[in-house]
Amino acid sequence: MPEPPSTVEPTRPQDFIREIVAEDLKEGRHGRRVNTRFPPEPNGYLHIGHAKSICLNFGVAEEFGGHCNLRFDDTNPTKEDVEYVDSIQEDVRWLGFDWTDRLFYASDYFEQMYQYAERLIVEGKAYVDSLTADQIREYRGSLTAPGRNSPHRDRPVEESLALFRQMRAGTFPDGAHVLRAKIDMASPNINMRDPTLYRIRHATHHRTHDAWCIYPTYDYAHPISDAMEGITHSLCTLEFEDHRPLYDWVVDSLSAAGGFHSRPQQIEFARLNLNYTIMSKRKLLALVEQELVRGWDDPRMPTIAGLRRRGYTPEAVRDFCTRIGVAKKENVVDVALLEHTVREDLNRRAQRGLAVLRPLRVEIENYPEGQVEYVEAVNNPEDPSAGSRKVPFSRVIYIEADDFMKEPPKKFFRLSPGSEVRLRYAYILKCERVITDGAGTPIELKCTIDTESLAGATASRRVKGTIHWVSAAHAVDAEVRLYDRLFRSEDPGDGGRDPLTDLNPDSLTVLTGCKLESMLAGASAGSRFQFERQGYFCADLNSSASAPVFNRTVTLKDSWAKISAKAGK
Repeated sequence: MPEPPSTVEPTRPQDFIREIVAEDLKEGRHGRRVNTRFPPEPNGYLHIGHAKSICLNFGVAEEFGGHCNLRFDDTNPTKEDVEYVDSIQEDVRWLGFDWTDRLFYASDYFEQMYQYAERLIVEGKAYVDSLTADQIREYRGSLTAPGRNSPHRDRPVEESLALFRQMRAGTFPDGAHVLRAKIDMASPNINMRDPTLYRIRHATHHRTHDAWCIYPTYDYAHPISDAMEGITHSLCTLEFEDHRPLYDWVVDSLSAAGGFHSRPQQIEFARLNLNYTIMSKRKLLALVEQELVRGWDDPRMPTIAGLRRRGYTPEAVRDFCTRIGVAKKENVVDVALLEHTVREDLNRRAQRGLAVLRPLRVEIENYPEGQVEYVEAVNNPEDPSAGSRKVPFSRVIYIEADDFMKEPPKKFFRLSPGSEVRLRYAYILKCERVITDGAGTPIELKCTIDTESLAGATASRRVKGTIHWVSAAHAVDAEVRLYDRLFRSEDPGDGGRDPLTDLNPDSLTVLTGCKLESMLAGASAGSRFQFERQGYFCADLNSSASAPVFNRTVTLKDSWAKISAKAGK
């Protein structure tokens, strides 16, 4: 039912949609109400593009004192599943939005939609067509040639009505007939050339089960659902702009039938396009079904579930959607902006930790065996309230293999034979000897420390390089998964190529035997950290491994240039 007029003063418009809503309220349109809706089809998991729509629809409603409905457009039972319904609700909640008691399904209105369809037949505005799908496409014409009337277009009302009722009763097989609107086969807008309103589909629906064997098309169901729910502003992406005349035709043709709570207004905005990313649900499903990724929530996927598992925060995603704004024209957003937004957010909130991903053993020969001391480490320099923690230090430690070179180039300010480097929060370390394997690869370093150089001490001296480390006796073994962009090219599928042939072979690197600071052993699923000098990481949400598993959320800075060069780009 429609809500009473809003008494909340609207916020200042920030884009053309908010300007329209503000003007409508000012002029008293829609009874001074604002009611939007987010209408996902439950045929896949939501992705980052849907996040923009969620933030827009729920955000506009909140800012103008209105309501936003969550409505599932469940009109195609062959592709829909309860799994998708559940995941969509989880994603909307995770982003921080609540539809309260305003959860709806297009299938809630199937009976009313059917009755409206019979009314259109009786009024001569719809007819049952018996052409095949290929014939309908042929008769529809092209962008340069008008369509032709179907030989069934002038079927008597009584005959169309009887056939439509038989369609509902299950008398005919799939494809035998369709119900079409009778509009204008010569219209320059192909969508208005007698569009299909109902199809026969003998398929079990996830809610109505086998009660129906005919299902409304999206173009028919969507405007009716909006009007019945009292939607005032139906916000759609630009691909629906050419469908707006049909949207209006359906609402106007049925308004006199009663049961509509408003005359909704469809407004189109540019969808989110990210480089190095695909948004097609069909292609995302193919990635899952062909096992090119590890499910819908694979952290390389642009799905909200994938972003959540990778360690993105809802605050960062909402901030990103605010930054890119709402436009009238299509554009491509650089995925680096999304990653930058995530870095900014995690830099403020993520606790720091020490993690050695490719460990090299170091024995400190002048440090007593069996001795352990605890050095002070800052939890987050951006948040003084986060405090500090005690990190154990002992005779044997691990450092990153990349932080040592036997024959270093100039300006290599890390460890090499005879050189010194600062151990983060601890002592100055000097490499005395190198132990190698048969191939000459370093497997252990023999080192000493300057015992008067403990970090923070007044007698401490300076050296140019600082590296991270973990105490071997206290280290936690872990698996770390390094994720990068799933595709190599900025525009996957450009030029008609199958985007699935353009996958980045380095999108996932799995490292085992990583050595982590002991406090990371108890990290709860989904908790986020900055591994110092490594990047931001998240404890995996779905891991069943005995050892901790961490997913890299994002690097400390954009490293894609290196990856592109490696791929020969």
